Amino acid sequence: MKALSRVTWQYAAIALLAVTAAAFGLLRPQLGATASSSNKKLSATDRVKKNPPPSLFTDAEITPIGKQADAQRKKADTLFAQWEKAHGTTRDDKAFATWAALQVPAPPTAKERTAELRQVQQLARARTAAGRKAATWLELNGKKDIWKLYLHDQRELTPAPRGKAEKAELTSALKLAKAISDQVAARDRQPAPFVMDPTLRPEKHIKPGAKGPYSYPSSHASRSAAAVTFLGALSPRRAGDYRWMQAEVLYSRLYMAGHVTGDLTAGTLLGDLIGDYELAISGH
Repeated sequence: MKALSRVTWQYAAIALLAVTAAAFGLLRPQLGATASSSNKKLSATDRVKKNPPPSLFTDAEITPIGKQADAQRKKADTLFAQWEKAHGTTRDDKAFATWAALQVPAPPTAKERTAELRQVQQLARARTAAGRKAATWLELNGKKDIWKLYLHDQRELTPAPRGKAEKAELTSALKLAKAISDQVAARDRQPAPFVMDPTLRPEKHIKPGAKGPYSYPSSHASRSAAAVTFLGALSPRRAGDYRWMQAEVLYSRLYMAGHVTGDLTAGTLLGDLIGDYELAISGH
């Protein structure tokens, strides 16, 4: 199994590519060959190998946002049942995108969003160099590559035609998650925490009076949730590992003031809907 022999993730809670690790959890891919040519487009596996993850956040840090993300699962399943009843399992991305965007809850009130901002401000005051490094890696790889790498591992155990189809399905889910979350963000126009309080990310050089970038719902959250819903259905025994990584990605967005909690839960609900949609139309 190539993925298991070439990439080993060391983390106590991860069985996917696992060996027992340090107490707080450490992901460390083993060294391996990179792409044969610098001009060749790197795969997700090669990109992660070239930029291996540092020590990530502890379970104690990520558990609260992980539980909030898990709470969206039942809501999404109930909502998607309504879509499926009306539309069946025929692919209609345009109609689904319009419907899914309407299922995203209205943004929090200004008072609620200000209260959520305080959590982000508190985290910012306690940032460490190690935390910044972890958050930066998760921001970069949590969009697509980590989920593609997880699927790569699954594909080592499935017939080639099926693996190829599942790769296309995951790619479709990730693209749809980004497209719809971007659409809703432009509609609801909720400023990111570092826009609300420029001191949270001074390197962003936000101009006084700026309105965007907008952060509701979180694109990272929607893509992560779509991937976790899809991958977890393909390999239920690994679902816990996927949810752990999802919580890591979500926490990183709070840690570096990219989002407040409401952005993340809304994005997760949207992503769960998209995962359900991709599973239904692909016959899983």
